[in-house]
This record gives sequence, structure tokens and C-alpha cells, in this order.
Amino acid sequence: MIKRLAASIREYKRAAILTPLLVVVEVILECAIPFVIANLVNEMQAGCSMSVIVRYGIVLIVMSIVSLIFGGAAGSTCATASTGFARNLRKDMFYRIQDYSFENIDKFSVSSLVTRMTTDITNVQMAFMMIIRIAIRGPLMLVFSFAMGFIMGGRLAMFFLFTIPLLGIGLALVIRAAMPLFRRVFRKYDALNDSVQENVQAMRVVKSFVREDYEKKKFGAAADDVRRDFTRAERIMAINNPMMQFCVYAGMVFVLTYGSYAVITSRGLDLNVGQMSAMLTYSFQILMSLMMLSMVFVMITMAAESAERIVEVLDEESALKNPENGLTQVKDGSVDFDGVSFKYSKKADRMALSNINLHIKSGEVIGVLGGTGSSKSSLIQLIPRLYDTTEGSVKVGGVDVRQYDLEALRNQVAVVLQKNVLFSGTIKDNLRWGNPNATDAEMEEACRLAQADEFIQQFPDKYDTWIEQGGTNVSGGQKQRLCIARALLKKPKILILDDSTSAVDTHTDALIRQGFRQFIPETTKIIIAQRVASVEDADRIILMEGGRISAIGNHQELMATSEVYQEIYRSQNRVGGDKDAQ
Repeated sequence: MIKRLAASIREYKRAAILTPLLVVVEVILECAIPFVIANLVNEMQAGCSMSVIVRYGIVLIVMSIVSLIFGGAAGSTCATASTGFARNLRKDMFYRIQDYSFENIDKFSVSSLVTRMTTDITNVQMAFMMIIRIAIRGPLMLVFSFAMGFIMGGRLAMFFLFTIPLLGIGLALVIRAAMPLFRRVFRKYDALNDSVQENVQAMRVVKSFVREDYEKKKFGAAADDVRRDFTRAERIMAINNPMMQFCVYAGMVFVLTYGSYAVITSRGLDLNVGQMSAMLTYSFQILMSLMMLSMVFVMITMAAESAERIVEVLDEESALKNPENGLTQVKDGSVDFDGVSFKYSKKADRMALSNINLHIKSGEVIGVLGGTGSSKSSLIQLIPRLYDTTEGSVKVGGVDVRQYDLEALRNQVAVVLQKNVLFSGTIKDNLRWGNPNATDAEMEEACRLAQADEFIQQFPDKYDTWIEQGGTNVSGGQKQRLCIARALLKKPKILILDDSTSAVDTHTDALIRQGFRQFIPETTKIIIAQRVASVEDADRIILMEGGRISAIGNHQELMATSEVYQEIYRSQNRVGGDKDAQ
């Protein structure tokens, strides 16, 4: 795990190595200062001249300044290394997530990935900062102060041999008790963030059903659950501080009591005033270094679980493997499903798709109808290889999709998903997701095909109109038409519309389909819809039920042979199937 994380230090390795070296010099000087002061005290007690005092004073000032300079430099390089490490770690995680398949995303959940890239990386960053500075400073100061303590105080320093093991045992018990709680609380953080994400995304639904109070109570319960676990963990970790404080003050009392007694009774022969003053400083440094180490261990305890969660993301291999030397040319827009069965997870009990055999010619217009849960979207997600089949094969242009380079395949298969997404930026910025090099004329043509140009021209800034994040400042129908135009700019061999005209009226829907036939006749068009009117003029219509194809044919053939299709057609026309779109 440490090796995996250390790979993200990269260009900040120099700062990470330099920090401990600077700290070493800083600690040596800090530990030498009490020794010089002790000698100064002894000189003064012996009745030295003013020149001796001045000389010692200059030495102490120089040592303090040099120590300060090295300490400040260590702080600067430490900040550079830790923030750079966190930046690289976020970058590595983000790049890894971009390579994930939908199956990998489903495994972690979006909220968990967000938590890992924010809270978990912050914890690891803090731990790394402490490791390269305080974790070096603490042990070095402990060793140097302990050695100087024996040199200056002899038997008086034996007290620390009892204190250090006692603190070590106490710290180990604290960490052992707190670790399971931190592990549990991070999982609850994921659930909490998942609740927030779900609530914010569905805010319109929450408000329309007046469920604000219910959502507040649900969030409050989840937040309180996190608080309880964190409180238990923090209470356990808090034991560390008073334990350290007790040892610090006990050490001070012991040194003062026993040291004063030794100075008086031996009249400075066994222990003089200078040595005693140095011992007081060294005892304080020893116990402060132990407190530093305890802080490091507390942070590492918190960060250990975060580190494991980060490494899980970095080590996760995409369920979709891009083949070496994959094909980059797609011959045409033909699609073949040969004995395809599919389930979203290996642990799933049932197949989402079962025994699909379907052959689509290049340039055909295919309609897909079916009730909710009939796996219409699952069917089309296999074409651009958003998921891999569990059994059988999907071919595009006569070649198994697993043999294509993923980027090349997806550049030839444009998908307008059921949930349309626009990004913050101008309309042009969003359209250029389809083609970064698209000219203004090409964008306008695509928007005319998608019936979007008319409403864009009504905006004051036209194609430079700013789109808010998620497209919240345009209507659902406008958003759908912009997404269709974006897909058209790819000039794909296959165009898939996954219920992506549901928010436009039937007249506009018909105009969009008419434009497809006239301007992209060679492109295979697969239209998933809820309305029969949206696919009535398709070359063939696929009717799906329970993950299987129940019927295939054009409108007239299905009206003659399929009772299910007849029922759908009659029910929509009887109740005014277009009513919902108006």
C-alpha cells in the first residue's frame, strides 16, 4: 500500500527527501542549545567575565537563528511535498476512474468515489506531511535528548526508561480500540454522501411531494450515526493527550525534586545547577517528542483506512480491456447480436438480457419499444461497449466490438442517453463535446437537424449563451435537442437515441426524425421510445419484454401479429398518447 501511494510523489520527491534532512539539522541545534546554556550557567556560577557571557550569547543567538532557518525551510518543503503529493494522488485517482467501465463505477458508487477523492486524500495528505516532518523530528529529538540527558544527568535520565514503554503500550491500546471505529465511520461517510447526492439531484421531486421534512430527518439520522461513531473514536483517541500530559508533568516534578536534592546534597559534585537546568530542558524535549509521535500515530490511524480506500481505487482494473493494436476503422453501421445474454454483476441472480439474436443493416432505422424494466437501455449499451456481454457477441461493421480500440468504436457510435447531461459553459462548448474542431457552420447545421437552432437564435447571446451546470437554465426539451445536436456532430455510423425525445412535442419529434432520414441516410439509427408515434415509421420495430425480444417487424406487421403491440398502440391513441409530451 505504501509503495502504491509513494508512486504519486513523483516530481515532489526532492522536497520530500529534503524535508527530513532539514529537520535533522534543526533538531541537532535544538538539542545542542541546552548543553551550551548549561555550560554558560556553570561559567556564571564560577564567576566568569562579561566577555565570556557575551561570547556564549552570540553562539546561542547564531544557533537559534540557524535552527529557525532550517525549521522554516523544512516547513516550506514539507508543504510543497504534501500538497503536491495530494495533487498527484487526486490526478491519479481521477485518471483511473476515467478508465473505469460502468461496472466499476457501479461497484464503488459515485458518492464513495467523491469521498475518496476529497476526505480520504485530505487525511492521507495530513499523514504524509506529519511523516516527513514530525515523524522524523519526534524520534530524532527523542534519541538526541535521551543521549544528552544521560550525558548531563546520568542516573537521573533513567526515569525516561520507564516512561517511554508505558506511553508506547498505552498508545498501542488506544490505536487498537480506535481503528475499527474509523474503518466503520468512513463507510458511513459514503452512505451519507450518497444520501446528499440523491437528495440534491432529486430536489424538484422532493419539493413537489413536500418531502423536505422527511429528507431532513433521514439526513439527520445518517449524520447522527456518523457523529456517534466519530465521537466514540475521538473519545478513545483523546485519552492519548492526558496520558502524555501526565507523563510530562510527572517527569518535570521528578527532575525538579530529585535534581534539587542531588544538587544540594552533593554540593554540585554529582549534579550541578547547569546540568539540572539542561536536564529540565531535555526532559521537556523528550516528552514533547513523545507527544509529537502520539499525534503522528493518531493521524496515521485515521489515514490508514483512507489509504486503503484510495489504493482500492488505484488498483481496480477496468472490467473492459482495451485490446492491444485494436481496430481503428469501423466499416459501416451494421449491428449483429449473436446469442447475447447479459447481467450487470457476476453475483446477479438473473440475466438482464437473455438469448438476443438481432441483425441490423447499416442505415436502417430501428425502433425499440417495451415497458419499464424490459432492458431496452441494457440492449443498446452493449453496442458502444459500455458493458461487455456475459454470453454471446455483439458485432459492429461485422467485427466483434471487443476487437475495436475503444475510442475508435465510441467515436462511431453516438449515444444520446435517457438522462441528458449538459456541462457548465456556452452552447458552443457543449456542442464541441461531439467534435472539438467543429466549425460554427457545422454546429448550426447539427442544431437545425435537432430542431435546436430556432430556440438558440432567440437567446440574446445565441450560440454563446451560457449553460449552467446540468443545463438548469434550459428546458427539458431544449436540453434533449442540444444533446442530439452534440451527438450528430460526431458524424457517427450509428446513432442511438435512448428515449431522448420524450420531452419534445410530437411535431418536433417528427421533424427530428425526418431530418435524420434526409441528412444522415447512411447512419444506422436506433430509437428507444415510449410512444409508438416516435417509431411508427421505422424500418423495423423491436418489442422487448423481460429482457427478451418478443416481436420484430414494421408497424403494419406488428399490428397484424403482435397483441402486445396492438394493446400499446390502442391504449396510447385512446388516451391521447401524445398528451404527456405537450
